[in-house]
Amino acid sequence: MSSDTRLEQLFTPLTLGDVELSNRVVMAPMTRARLPDRVPDASTVTYYAQRAGAGMLVTEATTVSSQGNGSVSTPGIYNAAQLAGWQRVTRAVHERGGKIALQLWHTGRVSHASMQPDNAAPVSASAIAGEVVTFTANGFEPTTPPRALALQELPGIVEQFVQAARNAMTAGFDAVEIHAGSGYLLDQFLRDGCNRRDDEYGGSIANRCRLVLEIVDAVIAAIGAGRTGVRISPMLVTWDCRDSAPAALFTHLAGELGKRDIAFLHVLERNDASIAVSADDATDDNEAGVRQIRTAFTGNYIANGCYSGDSADAAIGSGYACAVSFGRDFISNPDLAERLRAGAPLNPPADPIDYYGDGGDKGYIDFPLMGG
Repeated sequence: MSSDTRLEQLFTPLTLGDVELSNRVVMAPMTRARLPDRVPDASTVTYYAQRAGAGMLVTEATTVSSQGNGSVSTPGIYNAAQLAGWQRVTRAVHERGGKIALQLWHTGRVSHASMQPDNAAPVSASAIAGEVVTFTANGFEPTTPPRALALQELPGIVEQFVQAARNAMTAGFDAVEIHAGSGYLLDQFLRDGCNRRDDEYGGSIANRCRLVLEIVDAVIAAIGAGRTGVRISPMLVTWDCRDSAPAALFTHLAGELGKRDIAFLHVLERNDASIAVSADDATDDNEAGVRQIRTAFTGNYIANGCYSGDSADAAIGSGYACAVSFGRDFISNPDLAERLRAGAPLNPPADPIDYYGDGGDKGYIDFPLMGG
């Protein structure tokens, strides 16, 4: 990803709603599964502070409630200890001049009864299990078949996101990103492969978008549109969460989000390698679908998915994106933004065995900085 240019477009300031960024390099949300108590700790503080040279960091997916938990050792934003832990993170990032958004997450059916209150079944749009596994104390296991959320429960789901957004503001975050992609609860409502409801939250595209838009509207009312972002992965099939016409579905959603003047729409456009993403993601139809969705959205668009420094700079220079987020390169290069700006070589990629879980600080906060 090194370049002979200084990537002039990538290193210009940017305003996303109410958030002022010093550059257009964004760290994408990446689950690291380092927190067995679900509370950010001292290593979490170091991890994010090391990467504060990015224009904005988006945290790992963070659950909005105990019901939203679906994987071991991931953080939450629903109790006092978690808020205190995240306050230490945001303070450290801000002291280094960075900005940070909290990704709000409900896993829905991508969960296991062992992680649910009272060992209950996970919840979803419909009682459809799919071919889904999740990371438990015993490693990857098949998920517990979900139950469908009752109509009267849906205002409670909205409130979980609203309270989590308020908690994020209390913890000092600059913005929130509502996770509506990657096969989790909100994606399960959006896609007709998971959503077989016969009420006003199922059937038509407009109905299937209803819950996401209600959450977005409620979060905007709570913390402001200028601090509210949304993440989608429209053309990817993750955790067996499928749709018969994804381009049409997400074009409609993107158009509706554009009307709400949100701070940003963050789109995972493609994925080159993932255990959870189907092998046919990188097709011409998928690329055409992404372009259709991009055209429908009139606000600040953050692109994600296999970008290099040069291609990111070109995407910004052409007006296609206002910023570009980087994922795995940020794992082994805490100073990725600084390296891109200097045209410096990157550290070798991290060992995938250290991406998640029991690696402790190895593969987490032990990568050398540029010149170190």
